[in-house]
Amino acid sequence: MNSRIIGGTSGLLLLLALLGAWLLQPPAQANQVACVTRMPEPGGFLVEGIVGRPQTLNPLLDQDNLVDRELENLLFDGLTQMDSGGRITPALAQEWQISGDGRTITFTLRPNLTWHDGQPVTSQDVAFTYGLLQDETFPGLPHLRSLWQSVTLTPFSEREIVFTLPAPYAPFLEATTIGVLPAHLLAESEIPLSQNSAFNQNPIGTGPFMVQPGHNWVESGRLFLLPNPTHWQQGTILSGLELRFFPDEATLYEAFRAGEVQAINNISALALPVMATLPDIRLITSPAPRYTQILFNLNPAQGSAVRESRVRQALALSLDRADLVDRVLNGQGLPLEGPYPTTSPAYNPAIMTPLPLDRNAAANLLNEAGWTLPAGGLFRQKTANDDIVPLELNLLVLREGLLPALAANIALQWAELGVDVNPISLDVTEFYAALENRSFDLVLVQVTPAADPDLYDFWSQEAIIRGQNYGGWNNRRASESLEQARQQWSWEDRKPFYDAFLGHYANDLPALTLYQHVTTYGISGSVFQAGTGWIDQADIGVLRQPRGRYHTLAHWFIAYTETPCP
Repeated sequence: MNSRIIGGTSGLLLLLALLGAWLLQPPAQANQVACVTRMPEPGGFLVEGIVGRPQTLNPLLDQDNLVDRELENLLFDGLTQMDSGGRITPALAQEWQISGDGRTITFTLRPNLTWHDGQPVTSQDVAFTYGLLQDETFPGLPHLRSLWQSVTLTPFSEREIVFTLPAPYAPFLEATTIGVLPAHLLAESEIPLSQNSAFNQNPIGTGPFMVQPGHNWVESGRLFLLPNPTHWQQGTILSGLELRFFPDEATLYEAFRAGEVQAINNISALALPVMATLPDIRLITSPAPRYTQILFNLNPAQGSAVRESRVRQALALSLDRADLVDRVLNGQGLPLEGPYPTTSPAYNPAIMTPLPLDRNAAANLLNEAGWTLPAGGLFRQKTANDDIVPLELNLLVLREGLLPALAANIALQWAELGVDVNPISLDVTEFYAALENRSFDLVLVQVTPAADPDLYDFWSQEAIIRGQNYGGWNNRRASESLEQARQQWSWEDRKPFYDAFLGHYANDLPALTLYQHVTTYGISGSVFQAGTGWIDQADIGVLRQPRGRYHTLAHWFIAYTETPCP
């Protein structure tokens, strides 16, 4: 008999009785004999490694730290949540109603909601939480504070709360995905949003996992999470999760190789080839709601050659984006056209059709635009006012990870077309200063759009002055489509406006999307999943939300006993 990682877990009798015993046939080898019955044993923690450290476990303070956002998703719930298709669905809210004038939203909480400490969740908790976002001292994102300051919060009953907006604004619903905090623990605190608050180290939420008390994860670098029994009502075989924080992927690699961790979260493209050599690792990849693209500077004051449509089209047609993904990213990217990832409900491949790789057509477009190759020359030029102007473009890139290598490969490809591209690597401060000053021809950016498809702050005319339309795309009809879409509450009413926006985008090509990012999760083959009459390796859920990967966690196990088949 073989037993491993045995520990105690409560509430499992019903689950184990339902699961029963499972048969696992060993590999067919000449020296092996009969099969064995493998029986899960309750207990043990799944140890998952994460690069980076959390700063605070508070959903109102997690905007600047990826690890914080991951953990917040496991510990807290908002009124609403995003499903795998990017649509708003209920979470703590059972339902909501929108008034006829589109300005009032009434949320009704699900009945019998409780916090991890057993106290009831009420509309007062909701009002308290979102009221903190309205405070002038709120240390988070300024635009989030401004949004909530425009909203009037009115608890109507224990389970109902009314939000009144100054005007219809459909993207507001995404703001209600922010996790709700317990007023009964924080309302009397003078520092509810302080980084040093004791609550932010050992929080009480409503999510599928609870922080195990008695462990100082700040000092140990290990956070223990227990299953919330109200979420996992039939219990779990595992006792919980142990999240270990590592300074870099190299250290995490060694820990997995030594058997100290059984799972790795967010494996980078750079580390993937090495991680793939680990024994007994399974790699699961899923589309991420993020993409990398090149912005063209269309601002008249800059006077860049890319202001001409034929130049942008030529650059797009001559770039082998699949080769970039394979050569630089180890294949860790997905084809994508346009400003919406495939995870967005506004993604429409019928409008944003794939641009073909056609270098002959690209050369013809440049020739038509007057950018020709001189005899014996490497780079194109044109004559303007009796002056010879070379086709030279600066490509700005953040000095981070694989981005400089990506920019260098782009420059090499465009050099074959006769375009002289100069990649310029900048640190974070320099990079964002260049964006604000519009001092570039091309800039390589990584975009994580909001889950709601509202791109008004990226591509509207107003965003040229007060937003992130750094390329200066000035299309009135596209801007109007975005403005009208955000005023409609139903998706059926919004979609035609986003389709219209995409049509203008495809025609003008203000940016060239290179690829959509992916999320890669690694898990050991020693983590199993039990079903009725079968055992297999753990099934990882959709990776769009951090909690999604634990969708079938109730049936995962590590410890087991083996006995010969009867």
